[in-house]
Amino acid sequence: MEALNLSTTSSIEQTSIEHKWRRIQSRLRAELGEDVFTSWFGRVELDSCDGRVVQVSVPTKFLRNWLQSHYSDKLLACCGTELNGVNRLEFRVRQPHLAPVEKKASPTASIAESTTPKAQTTPSSTVPLRVISTPVRDGRTGLEGFEGSPLDPRYTFQSFVVGSPNRLAHAAAFQVAESTPEQPLKYNPLYIHARVGMGKTHLLHAIAWEMKARNPNAKVLYLTAERFMYSFAEALQTRDAPAFKEKLRTIDLLIIDDMEFLQGRTFQQEFCHTLNSLIDGGKQVVVAADCAPLLLESFDARMRSRLSGGLVAEMSALDFDLRLKILQRRAAEKISLSRGFEVPGDVLEYLATQLTENGRELEGAITRLHATWQLTGEKVTVDAAENTIGDLIRSKEPKRVKIDDILRIVAKHYGVQRGDLLSSRRNQSIVRPRQIGMYLAKTLTSRSLPEIGRRFGGRDHTTVLHAIRKIESLKQADGVLKDELDSLSRMLKDGNV
Repeated sequence: MEALNLSTTSSIEQTSIEHKWRRIQSRLRAELGEDVFTSWFGRVELDSCDGRVVQVSVPTKFLRNWLQSHYSDKLLACCGTELNGVNRLEFRVRQPHLAPVEKKASPTASIAESTTPKAQTTPSSTVPLRVISTPVRDGRTGLEGFEGSPLDPRYTFQSFVVGSPNRLAHAAAFQVAESTPEQPLKYNPLYIHARVGMGKTHLLHAIAWEMKARNPNAKVLYLTAERFMYSFAEALQTRDAPAFKEKLRTIDLLIIDDMEFLQGRTFQQEFCHTLNSLIDGGKQVVVAADCAPLLLESFDARMRSRLSGGLVAEMSALDFDLRLKILQRRAAEKISLSRGFEVPGDVLEYLATQLTENGRELEGAITRLHATWQLTGEKVTVDAAENTIGDLIRSKEPKRVKIDDILRIVAKHYGVQRGDLLSSRRNQSIVRPRQIGMYLAKTLTSRSLPEIGRRFGGRDHTTVLHAIRKIESLKQADGVLKDELDSLSRMLKDGNV
């Protein structure tokens, strides 16, 4: 059989093969999940099919080797289902798609040049299997000779859904992105914190895309903490650390994601020096982490204080209204691509009620419904949705929090002994953690006040009640204490004890 090369096939043949390729994509999304699909298949392109052999291309050798080692059988199985007779899969590394302007670009260009406004506002579902579609540097930010972490073109301000839990962080991020060199920096550093799946990374990518669109000459560097550590370690090994440091300190905007993963005294000290140098030089720094800066226990007090010196914006848990808005937006994106696909309002409300953890599972639920509809033609109903996301609902059975766990984590967090919490000591350094432990026991367990009192050293229930009221009162006026309580509660609920 003559090979079908997508660049030379007729329009009818190409439409047919592209339709089958989209069905292969849908199968992969449904079987692997949205995160895995986006991470590893986001830049895979179908090149040709001769009836027996499917050839796909990827932008890097690393991605080719990873897919061959981990997902070759899965991809071949999906191809075999849609493309009858296919029994072999070949990967190749394609040449980068360079735009004509690339040759004229400044050697210090720090971020992939923006695509057209239409491409910038493209929602996630309209990018079939090419997550990075920008022509320069494959969607990565970086300085000359130093490559940053990849940016996802789906993550723009236009595609970000705003609600009361994230309104402050969104507004601050946009102000940072639209700032110009002539304006004084309002929030430096900007520190955004939230638990997983609340949209931190989306906002960071949006800042980078927006600033570069407004000021193409700006030197913007987006890094995960892991990438920062890897690059600095590599510079140390090659004895190029001074040049590495100097490059970092010449940028206009430094964005660091997953700050909590920056471990090791050497790496933290180097980042602290870079942070001080940039801020003192009037350059913008944006940081994201899963907790407030004062709760970054592995960092020294000076660095925690510096990170707290700008604006600290929390993205709190998604409320029902925001969850519903996210679902409506993601459903509209799918509907715009697939004629006949519909998600009734009662289904969206059902999903918003059942899926309360984060935005990723909301997007994943819509993707599952869309894939199921594509593969089976089944109409989307509440019953169908319940079957589709059944595993997500079953996994949400609340973990049982034990008072022993509360005692352990409170003692560790405040640097006291478990015995101190149970003792009769009245030092303020002991009393406050003890009161916090009682408060957590009341809010996270079903234990009665007398029982909590017995577990905290045989105290009377009135002592427990006083402690609860005291912490509730302090929490209203003390933002730091509120952050501490939220962080401790999350760790206990997640079982991180």
